Amino acid sequence: MDFRLSTEQDEIRELTNRILTDQVTNESQKAAAASEHGLDMALWRTLADAGIVGIGMPESVGGGGLGALEIAVVLEEVGRATAPVPAYAVMIAGVALGHFGALDQLEGVAGGERIVTIALQEAVGSPYEPSSTVTGGLLSGEKICVPAGTAASAFVVSATDGLYVVAADAVGVTIERQNTTSGIPDARVTFSNSPATKLADAAGCAWLLDVATTAQCLLMSGVCQRALALTAAYAKERVQFERAIATFQAVSQRAGDSYINTEAVRLTAWQAAWRLSEGLPASAQVASAKFWASDGGLQVLHAAQHLHGGVGVDRDYPLHRCFLWGKQIELTMGSTMPSLVRLGRMLADTPVS
Repeated sequence: MDFRLSTEQDEIRELTNRILTDQVTNESQKAAAASEHGLDMALWRTLADAGIVGIGMPESVGGGGLGALEIAVVLEEVGRATAPVPAYAVMIAGVALGHFGALDQLEGVAGGERIVTIALQEAVGSPYEPSSTVTGGLLSGEKICVPAGTAASAFVVSATDGLYVVAADAVGVTIERQNTTSGIPDARVTFSNSPATKLADAAGCAWLLDVATTAQCLLMSGVCQRALALTAAYAKERVQFERAIATFQAVSQRAGDSYINTEAVRLTAWQAAWRLSEGLPASAQVASAKFWASDGGLQVLHAAQHLHGGVGVDRDYPLHRCFLWGKQIELTMGSTMPSLVRLGRMLADTPVS
């Protein structure tokens, strides 16, 4: 397995990183948080103009026609910048709509004019066991923590028998803002006999759940890399007892553990993304990646806070947002123990050769 990026993928990373580095500032973060949907829509349109928003969508709807690894590159950079944009929501919903041929639902999405999102989180229980039901083309159920849900015009919804798309203004759809750990609001969406169009069967739904989980792991990879870089820079500059704290054995050991955990988060996330991009079975790798994102990722962020001392909780210092993003990612699409249980069940069900 070769994790080196192609020249084109490197260029996508550099472009995304440059735009986010230039435009995501403490002031822009605060302005986004104070806006109606908690999103920096000016930045989102800039990303759309650069071709990044629609990078994985078909060319027929204005997208770039590229694949899962290019989306992975973008999501990792969004996590690194903790950028208040609906990249996770739109890119994963776009993957589903493009993959299953609902191209009419993608009109204006690549250009940043419309937002579509995924509604996969259950109020109770695992997202891998959807509870929403469909009878006669009418969907009923409730989804929580729907990303960019207050701004979306359509939802890709998981149900007991597959995936459906529902318009935000359809009959029986109720949208309620939910404030989240990251500071970017999600939505509680209730469907009551709402007209729904079927996209895929249960197997297609399981595939999208793995795609969405992997996307969360890639976001965490970016968050951890940023937190580690901030910690390394701070430890080299912070002086105690006339020495940089990076020279203290306990500090260097804690930072070393954080490096190992960051690499584990990154490598498992990219392994899952690569297998999905190649059409290979990936559920076990996705569950393993989510374990590392939830467990190893939080260890990185706790160590970063510890080594920064009081600076780490300064709301004007970027580590503050890294920690809040990481805490939300930890619990999205299954946390540490559910991921281990899911992985253990898959291993137990695999016949011994």
